[in-house]
Amino acid sequence: MQIKILIFILFIFQFGQCQQIDTTAVDTEEVTHEFLEDSLRGDSMATDVVLNGGAIQHFFEKLQQLEQNKDCKLRIVHIGDSHIQADFFSGEMRSLFQEKFGNGGLGFTFPYNLAKTNGNYFIKYKSSVGFENYRNIYPDTTKPVGLSGIALYNSAKDFAVELSVRDTSYTFSNVKMLMPHNQKCFDLATASKEIVMESVEFKKIVHTIKRGEALSIIAEKYHVSIAAIKKENHLRSNNIQAGKKLIIPTKETETKKISRTEFIPLELIKGKTSCTYYSQEPLDKLYIIPAENQSDFALNGLILEKNTAGIVYSSIGVNGAKASDYNKFSMFFEQIPALEADLFIISLGTNESFDKKETEEYYAQLQQMITKIKAENPGADILLTTPPPSLLKRRYPNALAKDYAALLVEKASEDNFAVWNLYKAMGGNERVSQNSAQGLMAKDKVHYSKAGYEKQGEMFFEALMNTYEQFKLLK
Repeated sequence: MQIKILIFILFIFQFGQCQQIDTTAVDTEEVTHEFLEDSLRGDSMATDVVLNGGAIQHFFEKLQQLEQNKDCKLRIVHIGDSHIQADFFSGEMRSLFQEKFGNGGLGFTFPYNLAKTNGNYFIKYKSSVGFENYRNIYPDTTKPVGLSGIALYNSAKDFAVELSVRDTSYTFSNVKMLMPHNQKCFDLATASKEIVMESVEFKKIVHTIKRGEALSIIAEKYHVSIAAIKKENHLRSNNIQAGKKLIIPTKETETKKISRTEFIPLELIKGKTSCTYYSQEPLDKLYIIPAENQSDFALNGLILEKNTAGIVYSSIGVNGAKASDYNKFSMFFEQIPALEADLFIISLGTNESFDKKETEEYYAQLQQMITKIKAENPGADILLTTPPPSLLKRRYPNALAKDYAALLVEKASEDNFAVWNLYKAMGGNERVSQNSAQGLMAKDKVHYSKAGYEKQGEMFFEALMNTYEQFKLLK
């Protein structure tokens, strides 16, 4: 009961910061502030709420507008490493949010399979040519790495990439295409037309050689010369073998139809960071084709949305990525405004801990990333999740993950972001073996299983909704 009262008081403080303050209650405010700051830093805070929820008040206000009026889109962008690229953790969040508040669209999508790596199930990509790829975890910052965190590029000609929706829940009407520095190297097409041309060719007959037949007999039969048959079939002598086939050229002509597919480019509207196509009808297929007079092509992703109100939940992840990897590539931040995000969720730290990054270095890179995001999208709120517990070499507790989590909880109020303590929600390093025995972790005891990531998504959503309900009570 005491814990519940404490949590309620905490939310009064968090959300009350954004409301008018009674300046006559100085002593009470000071005592409450000091008490609550201590509890924000404590390792014993409950995990069924988001800490420092006042930092995401704008997000909650718009969420309430969507819930009550169903007249807007609310866009969430979840950035991380392998668990976000696979879209298990973020995918569970998307599913729960859209079930409760409406489906506004899939959001960000990228042809991970063309980059020879894993991605989510919802969209299938096929290409007539191969692509080069480059991940942000590598050092060459001249590569065209943008919002996806993975560069996908080639210099091919006359190719097409087909995008098709596997899950009909994610048909779309609005498409944004992201290309390096918004230089239009691709077009979009929703349909193709078949162009048929006719040509006149000499008719050719296929003859199966019978036992006892000679070239002279066959030539006489079809009224052609021996030399013509030998030339057509690349024969060096008159020797032929029964059962083999010969192509016999004739003087007769025939009309042949030759067809080819031609894509019809759509009219794209060029904005500051992306090129957009709006459709009146829902689409389930698109073609990405080379733009005219272009020779080099690079794709940084697409954003797919519906014409309806609801949640758009984008996931952007790169296997093995750290905050410093995102920070290396300026184009990642340059393209951030195309997402029009209301809330950024950042889930990083596991790879930093395995690289043995000191806590201060980890946090400095995270701060730099947040600063760059806010510079491009100042109206968005920031919510961090701590890294989950894990073991080093499947034996030793990951002490840095614990330290990272404690620091994020400590810094949340000071640096104006909300935080959910995933480390503690999963029981800390002490419960790794138990989580593994329950099928929630992979064999390496670093990554989690699909069931483990989905459980994290369920707990995170519950904590966020509990915080949202407290916000509504205090409105």
